[in-house]
Amino acid sequence: MFAVTVTFKIKEGEMSDFLPLMENNARLSLERERGCHRFDVCTDPGREDEVFLYEVYSDRAAFDLHLTSDHFLSFDKEVSEMIASKSVATFERVVP
Repeated sequence: MFAVTVTFKIKEGEMSDFLPLMENNARLSLERERGCHRFDVCTDPGREDEVFLYEVYSDRAAFDLHLTSDHFLSFDKEVSEMIASKSVATFERVVP
């Protein structure tokens, strides 16, 4: 198992455009990528400019495949100007 967390800070006034694109990327990842097992898109009303992702893949190779998928590349291009900052962390399962 390979887990990925991503925290986005979204530029002011961009969340209403960003969130539907993010949700679509998550849906397509789950539908089209055999190695993608979970893709949660999370927000907190107290941090209106922040989006947190929790993704689970079979392994690092499945995540790397995700990064080259057409739907991810399209999403990444569409939202690049909406993002103020982005932090990514990856984790490999230690105990089965």
